[in-house]
Amino acid sequence: MLKLPKPATATSVYLAHWLRDGDRILVGQGSGEPAVLMRLLGEAAKERTRLTAIIGASLGTLGGTENGLMFASYGVLGTASQLPEASLTVLPLHYSQFIARIVDGRLSCDVVFVQLSAPDEQGRSFLGMGDLHLIDAARRARLVCAEINPHVPHTPGTLWPCDVPVHMTVMAEGAPLAPAGGDPTAEDRAIAAHVADLVPNRAVLQLGIGRLPDTIARALKDHRDLGLHSGTLSDGVAALIKVGALTNAGKEIDADQSVAGVIFGGAETLDHVWMDPAIKARPTAYTHAAANITRLSRFCAINSAIEVDLTGQINAESAGGRRVGGAGGQVDFTRGAQGSPGGRAIVAMPSTARNGELSRVVARASNVTIARTDADTIVTEWGVAQLAGCSLDERARRMIDVAAPEFREGLSRYWHDQGRARHG
Repeated sequence: MLKLPKPATATSVYLAHWLRDGDRILVGQGSGEPAVLMRLLGEAAKERTRLTAIIGASLGTLGGTENGLMFASYGVLGTASQLPEASLTVLPLHYSQFIARIVDGRLSCDVVFVQLSAPDEQGRSFLGMGDLHLIDAARRARLVCAEINPHVPHTPGTLWPCDVPVHMTVMAEGAPLAPAGGDPTAEDRAIAAHVADLVPNRAVLQLGIGRLPDTIARALKDHRDLGLHSGTLSDGVAALIKVGALTNAGKEIDADQSVAGVIFGGAETLDHVWMDPAIKARPTAYTHAAANITRLSRFCAINSAIEVDLTGQINAESAGGRRVGGAGGQVDFTRGAQGSPGGRAIVAMPSTARNGELSRVVARASNVTIARTDADTIVTEWGVAQLAGCSLDERARRMIDVAAPEFREGLSRYWHDQGRARHG
């Protein structure tokens, strides 16, 4: 049985006492982000120098940069977009590569911050939200700090091992962090309807996080026997499970189980996870592995992008020369989907940005996250561009057809005057 130290209140914790100058602190992400510990870390940076927090997709306030606290991640995701550019180091890695380096120690971590459930009647605590690489990192770390939150579900696969000590605990001050909500736009609904037409019954889903992926998930409510094999489980996916559309009945592996690496969800999703033993957290090496994805028929990878060019090059990382996203697991799932029998890799995005001022269908991508050779299907509110197997000329025509009407003439002129010769 794991023996946890008695949780302290935030006001009684002197975190700087536990830390050393130069420490690298790995932090749980998504709804597993320990908000109290992160606030205390920002304060501790006043007394400890050269601290670096290694983060993922963050949902909480990231303070402490004014005290010299630095951050590192595989992308500019969630609230990390609010950090000063000089305070965030982006490691150009796929998510699976980033996590693999944590698991095997190549990306060293001196300290690990986790959010754990309160111990049950058997004294067991659960990581709850997934992010199982935190356990691997904790085995090597000098210090493990846990934020104890009674709202954390006892998700199968997330039991904290008895042989991994926790050195300090603090009580949470509220429910786990949840993604910002927001009503879907008309464009979101149109995109979701197009995607829903592409997804067959008994498809296995991989979905990202955010308003658009959740809108797409909810648009699949009338489908039958969908499955989940994904890096994340979000509010939209939980809603699909609750209405009976997602049963995992057609999966060749993990039949009847919803498999995800980390949970990003609000109170209703966490309440459902408490009651659903069919939801299981698995490590990234399992969820992102092509060997597993290609064993699943009708695997639909559904992700987004910042821009896509006329030849199908996909940019999910930068806009206007500034990093605003990350490669994440998109390449892993894209390639896995294309090896799945009946699979499809879908990139869904609005056709414009900045209230219609900029086209997201562009002449040439400013950054390439996914090569044109891996591009499959692009969806905007204007329709579907199926690119796989098409010539460059045909790709350009199809991409122009799903661009916003006011940008089509300029894109056509570019392709006629320069694009065909440049890319041909």
